[in-house]
Amino acid sequence: MATIGWIGLGNMGRPMTKNLVAAGHTVTGFDVVEAAVTAAAEDGVTPAGSIAEAVAGADIVFTMLPKGEHARAVYLDEGGVFASASTSTLLVDSSTIDFDSARALHAAAHERGFRFIDGPVSGGVGGAQAGTLTFMLGGADDVIAEARPVIEAMAGNIFHAGGEAAGQAAKIVNNMQLAISLQGVVEGAVLAQRFGLDPKVFFDITSVSSGDSWPLRSWYPVPGVVETSPSEREFAPGFSTMLMHKDLGLALAGAQTQDVELPAASLVYEKLQQLIDDGWGNHDTSILIRNVDPESKGLPKTP
Repeated sequence: MATIGWIGLGNMGRPMTKNLVAAGHTVTGFDVVEAAVTAAAEDGVTPAGSIAEAVAGADIVFTMLPKGEHARAVYLDEGGVFASASTSTLLVDSSTIDFDSARALHAAAHERGFRFIDGPVSGGVGGAQAGTLTFMLGGADDVIAEARPVIEAMAGNIFHAGGEAAGQAAKIVNNMQLAISLQGVVEGAVLAQRFGLDPKVFFDITSVSSGDSWPLRSWYPVPGVVETSPSEREFAPGFSTMLMHKDLGLALAGAQTQDVELPAASLVYEKLQQLIDDGWGNHDTSILIRNVDPESKGLPKTP
């Protein structure tokens, strides 16, 4: 069993550490939000008052942070991971961040003698709770092999995407495709109902036909169709509009550096921005249906 340091105990970090503890690992965790540390302690995580305390004596350190600037600060700032951890400690950043930040962290880790993996995840809070996340890993073969036994306690799938920042590249493109697919699902759901189709009947047809997709099967935006859908819970977030907007922004920024046009992604980015401007940013991304039909069944009345 491993001794693990963990930085970032929010909606994803807490259930991920809970699964590590359940698997028999020793986990010490830190978060800038004291309440998050207290909550994780209820799951068996040893609370830490600083990054240095969390990483002391760790075999492996994971970070799960909101944005690239947070990851850079946690690793590079005074009192951060690079300054506090032993170079024998394996480092895994499971945040979803921009491609350039991931490459910068790899370079900084190499300069300081650390082994480093960019390892973002897909599957949302539900996957984190169930221990079925998909990990997309970027780094050297031997380092990935070393991290795999620990990651298995949190994962349903583990992919070695390639070298430095390949995990982030895979995650950014995956989430871009998810957002575009979801826009198609919400538009289809509204149009099907306007044609007079029963939502469940339409779902049953589409889910075994060419219009099938993961967001259709998991996030169908009309209640009474898919039990796990956020539409059953007034669009409480499994994956918030704000986070999807952030991830699409990463895709669009990356596309600029690669001289690629992304017209569909740009459209959905604008639709998500509209929801955020109207106060719906903390609701699930499937509330995109509100842009098509503000009176759709299951929508909350106010943000």
